[in-house]
Amino acid sequence: MYYMNRTVSPGKRSQTDFRKKRTLNRNTSGKINGKMSTINPMAFVRKATANIENSYTASRNIKNLPVHKSIIANLLNKGYQSPTEIQDKTLEAILDGKNLIGLAQTGSGKTGAFLIPLINNLLNNKAAFQVLVVAPTRELAMQTDKEFQMIARGLNLFSISLIGGTSVNMDLRKLRRPCHFVIGTPGRLIDMVRQGALKLDNFTTIVLDEFDRLLDMGFSHDINQLVDGMSNRQQTILFSATEDKSQKQLLNKLLDSHVEIRALNGNTNPDTIDQDIVSVKNGENKMDVLLSMLRDNTFEKVLVFADTKRWVSRICRDLRRAGIMADEIHGNKSQNYRINALNSFKNTRIQVLVATDVAARGLDISQVSHVINYQQPKNMDSYIHRIGRTGRAGRSGKAITFIN
Repeated sequence: MYYMNRTVSPGKRSQTDFRKKRTLNRNTSGKINGKMSTINPMAFVRKATANIENSYTASRNIKNLPVHKSIIANLLNKGYQSPTEIQDKTLEAILDGKNLIGLAQTGSGKTGAFLIPLINNLLNNKAAFQVLVVAPTRELAMQTDKEFQMIARGLNLFSISLIGGTSVNMDLRKLRRPCHFVIGTPGRLIDMVRQGALKLDNFTTIVLDEFDRLLDMGFSHDINQLVDGMSNRQQTILFSATEDKSQKQLLNKLLDSHVEIRALNGNTNPDTIDQDIVSVKNGENKMDVLLSMLRDNTFEKVLVFADTKRWVSRICRDLRRAGIMADEIHGNKSQNYRINALNSFKNTRIQVLVATDVAARGLDISQVSHVINYQQPKNMDSYIHRIGRTGRAGRSGKAITFIN
């Protein structure tokens, strides 16, 4: 556990000093929205043990994958040399049209794992509206659409993204044009179905990306409606970084028979992330502690998580008042605002992005140096996905959780 050296001036970048303590000196379970957290704080402490890129070696490289040469060329052009573990292990099953559940750590290439084989399969059947991809957040849907366009470049295959916070009329116009992939969030997809613009019986494949999050967010009814409306469904693919045994009944309903591929051992924390806790003592101001961290030069690109929209805005306001370049994303922000904030963070125009758990799933932001849980996550699944925004693709990262 870390504590702040109280003799250090918070305004000095180079003098911030974090020293380890071996034991907790008070009740540090923490509170979430006024309730005591049930998570043992020591669950947030773990040393990085390995690099993801070194933990698995594929028996083949990208140029040897059994997919169309143009797909391979597009992947090589983006600098990909070998498939990740989840991509390598799921490829043939998806190419063969099998139902599949894929479990892999964050940053392990799950999006490419389903896009590469499904795009390849469409080359032999270019009928419109073949694949429906459902994502829990707008950002993940947009990111998936962007990756589709990269992999399918020059193949005369098209996608559209249907997400909340954008023009409904624009989406209606999009659906008048033939396309092969529809990628969207549950609410907007159901809206398009109700308006008769999205014909579910046109689709043969459905992908539920981050399916545990979809169910956690209360989308089970929407998922059932989408699946039930796909009278010609032939393939169902589910991907996530965590699994919840309480969701087994619904998963069995979605999948009559399936292949299950694991590229992780249970709900493990990513091995490339140093994880620790900061005890905020009685009388200390948590914001002052955060500012002292952020003024250290090693905190280059920092994602700060809080539980509520109100807290996110409050933290962002206080950081800006202290001279920290920061922005925020949460459900009350418009889609354009969220896109601009994410782009500013990706391009390092700001040092800190403050967010609710809307940013904890699926976002691929390179070289995030630190994830800071200003408020403890509600459960370990949420924690795993939050910290998974750093230490991605074999890079090292650091995660710090504040304990009251």
